[in-house]
Amino acid sequence: MKSIACNLLGSVSDAEDAVQETFLKVYRGAAAFRGGASFSTWMYRILLNTCYDSMRRRSRRREAPAAADPSSATLDPPGAREDSSLRLELEDSVGRLPEKPRSVFLLHAVEGFTHREIGEILGVAEGTSRMLLFEAKRELQRLLWKGRPRERQGESRA
Repeated sequence: MKSIACNLLGSVSDAEDAVQETFLKVYRGAAAFRGGASFSTWMYRILLNTCYDSMRRRSRRREAPAAADPSSATLDPPGAREDSSLRLELEDSVGRLPEKPRSVFLLHAVEGFTHREIGEILGVAEGTSRMLLFEAKRELQRLLWKGRPRERQGESRA
């Protein structure tokens, strides 16, 4: 849950707050759970809604980007520095995706949920989950290739 929240919110401390708030909401609302979906699906839906609410509050406040979160600092293994610019570019591109495609991408590609599970969590059909993942991948490809030299895009002329 923390991984999903961190990927959506971009901050370890915000993710921890969202997960804590989610567990409080689950505890308070457990009596209202009707069993129409699995309990974990219901819980992840609450987490996503909590993250979306946090993002909306943040955008309304128009807060300045926070300083680097020291708790999110990690020691890079050897060779990771070469990949760090690509990783940062990918994280930035994922952050620019629209809300639903980003959620589907993170749930599927990062967290390993099936399209059936994602559909239950997001309240969409399984086919819609597949379509949103396709859109997310297409947009990521566009964002990552934008501004690259032609020969890196496979368009070089011999």
